[in-house]
Amino acid sequence: MLYLLHQIIDLSASTYPDKSAFSYDGENLSYDDLRTQANGLAMALSNHGVVPGDRVGLLLPKCLRTPVAVFGCLKAGAIVVPLDAQSPAERLALMIRDAGIRQIIVLPEQARLVEKLCAAGGLDIRLILGLDASTAEDLSVMSWPELQPENRAPAIALQEDDPAYLLYTSGSTGQPKGILHSHRSGLAYARLSANLYDVSPDDILGNFAPLHFDQSTFDFYTGPLRAATTVLIPQAFGFATGSLANLIEEERLTIWYSVPSVLIQLILRDALVDRDLSSLRWVLFGGEPFPPKHLIRLMALMPNAQFSNVYGPTEVNQCTCFNMRGDQAIDEALPIGRVWDNTEALVVNGDDHPVASGDTGELLIRSPTMMLGYWGRPDLNEHAFYLRERDGDLSDRFYRTGDLVRMREDGEFEFLGRKDRQIKSRGHRVELDEVEAVLCGHDDIDEAATFTVEDDDQGLLIEAAVILRPGVEVSNRDVSRHAARLLPGYAVPRKILFMTDFPRTRTGKVDRKALAAASQEGFSGT
Repeated sequence: MLYLLHQIIDLSASTYPDKSAFSYDGENLSYDDLRTQANGLAMALSNHGVVPGDRVGLLLPKCLRTPVAVFGCLKAGAIVVPLDAQSPAERLALMIRDAGIRQIIVLPEQARLVEKLCAAGGLDIRLILGLDASTAEDLSVMSWPELQPENRAPAIALQEDDPAYLLYTSGSTGQPKGILHSHRSGLAYARLSANLYDVSPDDILGNFAPLHFDQSTFDFYTGPLRAATTVLIPQAFGFATGSLANLIEEERLTIWYSVPSVLIQLILRDALVDRDLSSLRWVLFGGEPFPPKHLIRLMALMPNAQFSNVYGPTEVNQCTCFNMRGDQAIDEALPIGRVWDNTEALVVNGDDHPVASGDTGELLIRSPTMMLGYWGRPDLNEHAFYLRERDGDLSDRFYRTGDLVRMREDGEFEFLGRKDRQIKSRGHRVELDEVEAVLCGHDDIDEAATFTVEDDDQGLLIEAAVILRPGVEVSNRDVSRHAARLLPGYAVPRKILFMTDFPRTRTGKVDRKALAAASQEGFSGT
């Protein structure tokens, strides 16, 4: 019986040992090789003192070492912490300190990044796996060639409710917050998604999302659960539409999952025209709205595929979906659909009372795919969950999504926006308060306010307005550089307005709608 995430590759290896589990740039990693290499990595971690519950940071880019690292860490009982190697070193160091990471897995070419992290200070790194001694003389290191495949993993006592992975997202206090998932929640997601999309050993998945983005759990857990093949798409492809279109066609992908913006770029640049896309049977997208005008064009180019608008905060993996076929009429914003199996939804008002069908309220979710909680943040956990009392001492635990929805007459949920100021920009979740906190950290900025404006494709772009200290001069470039040191690229405001005061509401609050209007009208100075 499967009850731990890493057991999925052992099961698939026993049935399909020679089948490709992951492929990258023309090379393949079979299920049996994945199993034995993950075992070897787990043995090495255990021999270097890693015990269940230790957090191991993965700084790896897309490569065949990545799935070995993921499942090797899990087999050692460790908590996998994917880290974005493209983030500023200071931000990475902050997450490493917050999670208490003492072991990091890298590639040899990332030696310079390791040096930058160590220079940030305050870290307690005890092992760098992936470097050799000549590139890190002052650190305890172990190179990849030193690892030996093993038929057995270390004998680690784990239970399904033990933590498995920790994903960091934008936080409202200016610091990223970690979302901790268990083996139970990760495996529940893999099973539910595999059943919903009927994933089989014949499927070939295209992994576009980086490991630190929750969409990757479909490729790394759902695919292996059903012995499918996952094609790791090189990070260098980015939005290189020609390369992506070639890969979809040449690899004969059967399932695609990404944010809509990736697919929109393929459409706008005609990259999918005159392509043989007949192998695709499911196209999954989520993380931001998909403008119907673009989706209609995409569906026409992929007549054999079904399409799924996926909804679910990282805290619950996934919880609803709206599925459709290419011949289905689309004439309005897509709903987020209905909850999937083994999941319950409540829509409540500000007093936590259920609202009538058709009325707006906050969506609450109860599901086995739900996180354990936020890492080291009891203050967040206190407000993240709603307990519905029943049967005396028993209660049902729901996650508060913070999303406002209403149920349509057809029973589908319609997404209406956020209760707080968390937004999705280009598929990435961003807390606008975090961006403001970073901007306010600039020595010469007295106040900062962030807001969003729509781009031509109805997506959200982040902009900001700042008030400088009297008598100082700071350029737009200086502010952007400051933000880029502490924020991922997608969270850096694309435009900065310099103002002597902000428009405010009658209660004295900053009027961000007025700021957005001023930006669109071309305001650019004090």
